[in-house]
Amino acid sequence: MPGGSIARIFVKFVMVAAIMTATLRLVSGRPGWTRAWLYAGVVSGSQFLIAVYLVRVSPDLMVERSRIREGTKTFDKILAPAVVVGPLVVWVVSALEVRSTWPPVVPAAWSAAAFVLLALSFWFVAWAMVANRFFSATVRIQTERGHVVTDGGPYRFVRHPGYLAIAVFDLASPVALGSWRALIPAVLTVAALVLRTALEDRTLRAELAGYRDYAARVPRRLLPGLW
Repeated sequence: MPGGSIARIFVKFVMVAAIMTATLRLVSGRPGWTRAWLYAGVVSGSQFLIAVYLVRVSPDLMVERSRIREGTKTFDKILAPAVVVGPLVVWVVSALEVRSTWPPVVPAAWSAAAFVLLALSFWFVAWAMVANRFFSATVRIQTERGHVVTDGGPYRFVRHPGYLAIAVFDLASPVALGSWRALIPAVLTVAALVLRTALEDRTLRAELAGYRDYAARVPRRLLPGLW
C-alpha cells in the first residue's frame, strides 16, 4: 500500500475529528456538553479502528477510498459532497440548539439508545467494507480493479448495506447529541443518500456484469421488506 495513500487516510480522520470537536465546542459554547464529547469519541474512535483494521485486511480498498478516482459518475460529484457535508450541518444545528436551550431537550435515555445505534452503524459499515473490496468512496465502475458483484456478508440482505449504515448514523446523530431540530438536516441528508442509492443502483444495473441477476436474488436496495 503506497505510504502517501495511508498517510492521506489518517490525516483525513484527524482533520474530521478536529473539525467535529471544534464545531461542537465553539458553536455550542458549552464545555459541559457531555453528550457531544462522548459522540466525538465514539465517532472518531470507530473511524480510526475501522481504518486500522482495513489497512491490514484490505489495503487496496483503502487506497481506492483515499481520493476521488477517474470515472466517478457526474451525479455523484454533486451528491457525494452533499452526503458528506450533511453531518457537519447536523453538528452546527445541534450545537446552536444546545447553546440556546440547556440542558439538551432530548431525554438522556433517548440519547443512550442513539449511541447504541451509532455503534451498530459503524459495525455494519465495517462489515460491508470487509465483504466488498470494491466499496469505493464514489460511484464508479472499477474496471482496472476487476470489479465484480459482491453478494456475501450484508449484501445477502440488501444491495447497499453501506448506505443503510450511513442513514442510521445520520438519523441517530442528532438524538445522541440531544437535539430534535437537527433531525431536519439529518432527514434531508438521508433523502440525498436515498437518491444516490437509486442512481448508483441504476448505474450498476446498466454497467456491471451480473448485477441484474444479483438484483433479482436480493430485491431490496436499502431496507429489507420495503425498498
